[in-house]
Amino acid sequence: MNVYEALKAKGLVLPPPPPPGGLYVPVRRVGRLVYTAGCGPNIGSDVLAGKLGVEFSVDQGQDAARRCVMNLLSVLHAHLGNLNRIKSVVKLLGFVAGTADFSQQPEVMNGASQLLNEVFGDKGRHARSAIGTNALPGNIPVEIELICEL
Repeated sequence: MNVYEALKAKGLVLPPPPPPGGLYVPVRRVGRLVYTAGCGPNIGSDVLAGKLGVEFSVDQGQDAARRCVMNLLSVLHAHLGNLNRIKSVVKLLGFVAGTADFSQQPEVMNGASQLLNEVFGDKGRHARSAIGTNALPGNIPVEIELICEL
């Protein structure tokens, strides 16, 4: 499956890669594994801020998670030159900012997992953790990092 054709078929275009928000690199390769720094859902001037259970519903959280994946794919494309070099998505680590009683982090992360599965096919099937937190940088609702195999 060609990743770019799959994105095009879904009507998706990679955004410009977001700049690092601190003293780190967006991608680090170790052997055949590529680790990404966490990416939020903000694309350009389109900023999402708030928490699940207050400003965002689960459906809106899933959309935020998909936006995170688009940013991650953009960062990986900039680093690798071609997303088709990815042999498999190994692990997704997702953080969801929500109220103290919000417990649907896995459902929110399903938005990200579904997009990876649609874009990479079987190569997109991955292990995953979905962690709830009280706050994320810039008050974003979702942040995701990936580990991929080349």
